[in-house]
Amino acid sequence: MEELARLTEAAAGATGRGLILGGAAGIGKSRLLREAVATLDTERLSVWSATANTATAGLPLGSLSQVLPADQPAPASTSGLLRWAVDALRQRAAGRPVVLAIDDGHLLDPLSATLIYYLAHNERTTILATVRTGEPVPDPVRALWTDDLVERVELGPLTQDEVAELLSRVFGGPVDSASVDRLCQLSQGNALLLRELVLAARAGEEITSSYGVWRWTGRFELIPTLTEVIDARIGQLTTEVRDVLELVAFGEPIGLQMLVRATDAAAVEQAEERQLIRVVPDDRRANVRLAHPLYAEVVRQRCPVTRFRRLLAELADLVDGVGSRRRDDLLRVAVWRLDSDTARDPRQLLDAARQASAGYNIPLAIRLARAAVNAGAGFEAALTLGTLLMFADQPAEALAVLDLAGDLVTDDRQRADWLSVRASVLYWGLAEECAAARLSKDAEQITEPAARAGVRAVESIMHLHRGEHETALELAQSVLDDAEAEPAPRALAAGTVAHLQAARGAFVQTLRAMAVVDADAPRWRLEAPYIQLAVELARGTAMILAGDLGAVRAMVAAEFAGLADAGDFHLGAGYVTLVRAQAARLRGRLPDAARFAGQAAATLAAGHVYGALANAERAHVAALSGDHALAARAMAECDACHRPTMNILYPWLEQARAWVAICSGEARTGVEVLSDLIGRLRADGFAGYELHALHDLVRLGRAGDVVERLAYLAGVIQGPLAPVMAWHARAAASADGGGLLGAAEAFADLGLSLYAAEAAAGAIPLLRAARSPQTTTASELLTVLLQRCEGVKIPTLVVARPALTTRERQIAKLAAAGVPSKEIADKLYLSSRTVDNHLLRVYAKLGVAGRAELAGALRALPTDE
Repeated sequence: MEELARLTEAAAGATGRGLILGGAAGIGKSRLLREAVATLDTERLSVWSATANTATAGLPLGSLSQVLPADQPAPASTSGLLRWAVDALRQRAAGRPVVLAIDDGHLLDPLSATLIYYLAHNERTTILATVRTGEPVPDPVRALWTDDLVERVELGPLTQDEVAELLSRVFGGPVDSASVDRLCQLSQGNALLLRELVLAARAGEEITSSYGVWRWTGRFELIPTLTEVIDARIGQLTTEVRDVLELVAFGEPIGLQMLVRATDAAAVEQAEERQLIRVVPDDRRANVRLAHPLYAEVVRQRCPVTRFRRLLAELADLVDGVGSRRRDDLLRVAVWRLDSDTARDPRQLLDAARQASAGYNIPLAIRLARAAVNAGAGFEAALTLGTLLMFADQPAEALAVLDLAGDLVTDDRQRADWLSVRASVLYWGLAEECAAARLSKDAEQITEPAARAGVRAVESIMHLHRGEHETALELAQSVLDDAEAEPAPRALAAGTVAHLQAARGAFVQTLRAMAVVDADAPRWRLEAPYIQLAVELARGTAMILAGDLGAVRAMVAAEFAGLADAGDFHLGAGYVTLVRAQAARLRGRLPDAARFAGQAAATLAAGHVYGALANAERAHVAALSGDHALAARAMAECDACHRPTMNILYPWLEQARAWVAICSGEARTGVEVLSDLIGRLRADGFAGYELHALHDLVRLGRAGDVVERLAYLAGVIQGPLAPVMAWHARAAASADGGGLLGAAEAFADLGLSLYAAEAAAGAIPLLRAARSPQTTTASELLTVLLQRCEGVKIPTLVVARPALTTRERQIAKLAAAGVPSKEIADKLYLSSRTVDNHLLRVYAKLGVAGRAELAGALRALPTDE
């Protein structure tokens, strides 16, 4: 950490000044100070540590009692005490430079603060200290940085990446991104609060591990240490201020005017002064939130049930009284009514359920939809609940709800919707292959044009996923050509067409088409938010096949990814995480890829849709990491959960299967799997997938077999990746070291570090054999790329070494044993110059630049000549 390095440098005298760390309570200042002091050389330096506190703040030199002699003189003048303290410290230092570390320097008693300033100013003492931001600091301590005797550094909260790294160390493995996000949000990057949250979650057994990834449910109990930390921050509350905090905790964000009207203006002002609440401008409104997310958690958990219900009813009445002005007021009021048992309007509950569904908050949407059904909202509520249960991986219950709703159907539109949702539950929820054919037959009696178009859109995506591509395309195109088709079916049909375009290599067209569907989302999102999943599947497929890693970053940062993750929309969150895993693999960042693939597998484990793909990616990553046991196990899990209803995924699954075989040492089997896959892909017209399978053969030394096909695909597939892969094949087939180096540089420019490293590794022996000056360039590039390719262990990254002659091997072995060149020459009846020339050739062939490296490389040579 940068702050620790600066502390250590200051303590060692490298900067000529001391250092004071400022920051909020629990941010980690004290720990950093302790770690810095622990690194100091106490033989060279005289190092003393003390901690100031409120108990010693009124005692002269009480804060430094830990470092001063116990025999303090009888009461004397202030100057006399200072002279005694300085003399005592000089004597203890025995001529060594002094480092004085003070924790909580803002609590120093006045005389100790004065002594520290004197030591820094006149005795050249290095002062290291921590102070709490926002607390009053003694004037002598403040003068330390205003007089430039020390540097003042503000220690900020932990970043999200730092929280993720810290959590992975605590749990001994990666933590899923949603858990990291939630813990980071609740702790606000405060190390102390993060620790207490983890302890609380562990105490409640709310942290579990699945597929090698740790996941937090989001629930925790108020263990004593956590409540003590929060109570210390909140302090004593009057009844009026408590009322303010409770209303904000349940209603945030709540308008300032509404809060003042519902409570007490003076109490609101007092809560803000004590930094318990904060006022946040929002357009022309002023909203109020609690100052820290954990305040809300603690306040809510401590509130008695009766008061909780009363407060929620009051909040609902307040918003209803002024009219719902904001988009989310409907949802907030409906939830308050539901939780306070004052919900009386079935339509309000249904509309709120749809709004929650449109925001991909699946658990909340199910609660509201279930309440709407129970309140008598009728067919629409049952249909909404059935759809939501399917996406919550509860297909059996979804089917039961839909079957009860069948008797409520009154017209073609309702029948089409009911048939479509029920068929979707059967197909994706229960993996029944015949669902598409049954839907087509059952919908024959529907005559209303718009309703028929809706059914055809659902049929099209079922056929796509089953692998019946021409039927899928025909159905989807008929919807897009139908003037009566409504926005939702058109968007779903566009997703089907775009997915096929991506598979066929029309990546640019796919991304443009999905951008158009996104722009039209306000017309279909509320009615059918699940369509976004089809959009992301088409978009993600195009991005990965095109090697467009920048687009993947944009996809991950988009609103849908965050909403799906936060709202437990498992299919959406799991698929986006899968794309992150695939992108990390292409970058060569295998630990990241393994973490994302494991997280996706855990998220998708309950369903039949993308679980096989997640496990295939786990297998692929494990194979590239050289972990055959894990690769085989993950591939077996993939096969166990794969269903024919998701045959569209077969290219990813078979590519992973090939690399699992290669990892196990069965390279011939891997090549056969890839060759069979290429034949199937060519028959399906899936040139986008075929490109990657062909390039896998290039990576495995079969460039001559596929160079012509890759050259053809480079002319028909959109984007920059296909020409680079064709370049790689052409250079590998012709043993062109310079061409391989150029391909490596082109792959690197695309961010595809794994492919770039493989091409560079292939270039080096060819360039070396030709004694090309580009050998050094290729070696330097490979070194950089291998640093990026963390954890990669595959034969395609082994640089082939030129064979040593018998004489070179003899000389090399003797040199490795430490025999001097002159003795080698005498032993082998050679001149010293000849021996040196042979050694230079050995250096070149082994690619090492020093005697120590040479010795290590030579020891690895076989004994036999």
